[in-house]
Amino acid sequence: MMLGTDATSLIIYEALASEARLNIVRLLLQNREMHINALSKELYLSKAIVSTHVSKLQKAGIVGSRMKRENGGTYKYCFILQEFMTINLSPEPVDAPYHEVSIPVGQYTDYEASPTCGIATTTQMIGQYDTPACFMDPDRVNAGILWLARGFLEYKIPNYLNTEQHLQEIEISLELSSEAPQVNENWPSDIRFSLNGHHLGTWTSPGDFGDRKGKHTPLWWKLDVNQYGVLKVLRINGEGTFMDSQRISDVRIHDLELDSSTYWTFGLRPEEGVPGRGGLTLFGKGFGNYDQDILVRYYYEAAEL
Repeated sequence: MMLGTDATSLIIYEALASEARLNIVRLLLQNREMHINALSKELYLSKAIVSTHVSKLQKAGIVGSRMKRENGGTYKYCFILQEFMTINLSPEPVDAPYHEVSIPVGQYTDYEASPTCGIATTTQMIGQYDTPACFMDPDRVNAGILWLARGFLEYKIPNYLNTEQHLQEIEISLELSSEAPQVNENWPSDIRFSLNGHHLGTWTSPGDFGDRKGKHTPLWWKLDVNQYGVLKVLRINGEGTFMDSQRISDVRIHDLELDSSTYWTFGLRPEEGVPGRGGLTLFGKGFGNYDQDILVRYYYEAAEL
């Protein structure tokens, strides 16, 4: 579910703006489903108050319920409808035409990888763990996840603009995290982004996440390795470069002189820092919490005839 600044999203924000309701969500995620009486006992609240909180969560579409006969009585069982939500406070261009390209995470055109590293499809590992040569396996184009402790990745973005279409904005969305040995939620990584050799800015990933299974991560995937990342949206336009709604540099779209290129080279590189931080994990279709590869949209303005 994508949340923004519209009235529908406001209902959801209001539903979550309560410690009691957040505790209800936590309990339902832990137990899959619970009836009102059980929630009441866990939270030390009356059944009437719990019912009111559940009603607000239901109106927001976060919680569902069903009536169930049990031990001669009928109980209202509650469960989570929406486990993952994305907040996007940065508005997209209105009525602007665009080209869209989805690039598989394994379709890089250049790379360097140092252990800990690896690459896998949705059905199997490609080669062996911590073997950089596996990144050149022909099956890499089918990869749904890859990770590296040090190195870089580069992808070619085809430029479909014609001579009458002038580039206004590039938007790149991708799910990524740090790369720690096994998993570590407190493992920051400063990840640099570039386009055609121009440094666009740096985003700090907070960690390498493995506290629970990713929403789309295959069942065969081990629980002690990367499970999901954070969905980030990199945007370059006439005002600067932004990660989500936060400016990360003053690089503007016209500074890059991209219109005449047949393709653009997009690069990601984790900074080589001190021990206890660094690395990069990239999630594609079939892994993580968002079923997408690297999604690129570039908006343009058509020349007047």
